[in-house]
Amino acid sequence: MKTLRTLQALPLSLAAAALLALAGCATPAMGPTASADLLPTTGNTASGTVQFAQLGDTVRVSGTIKGLKPNAEHGFHIHEKGDCSSGDGMSAGGHFNPTGAKHGHAGDPGIHAGDLPSLKADSTGTATFSAELRGIAVGSGMTDVVGRGLIVHAMPDDYVTQPTGNSGGRLACAVIVKR
Repeated sequence: MKTLRTLQALPLSLAAAALLALAGCATPAMGPTASADLLPTTGNTASGTVQFAQLGDTVRVSGTIKGLKPNAEHGFHIHEKGDCSSGDGMSAGGHFNPTGAKHGHAGDPGIHAGDLPSLKADSTGTATFSAELRGIAVGSGMTDVVGRGLIVHAMPDDYVTQPTGNSGGRLACAVIVKR
């Protein structure tokens, strides 16, 4: 309440500047961004676009993926190689794991950088998602996702099987590029 009274006593331009400064403290400035255009692997239909935005010490990962099995869950991971040249997506290598950590739920401490939240397709086979994650970065450091692969898997991630989560085949592949 004291802050509001103080702002009311200031000239309008100063009060507006003070409010903007306070608002800036609540939201981290957006840093580097990247995106990935998922294309289906041979015989599959999954495709979509995923955005990565550095927000302080977290990265917002968001997007929409279509062509998934309706009402199903799909494993979703960053892979070590930005290579989608093979028809089955295997050229993207294994999960991105620069720290040698265990596979697990995205956001849990001590898991590897490639772990993303599973995708949940609706009745039309579309998954729309947004998550803020620690343990990855856009544009710098050992956990930088730029130049890595992004894979949508056929089955749900069991979050237990090491090092993959037993997510099955690769439905779509993309290379993460800086924007």
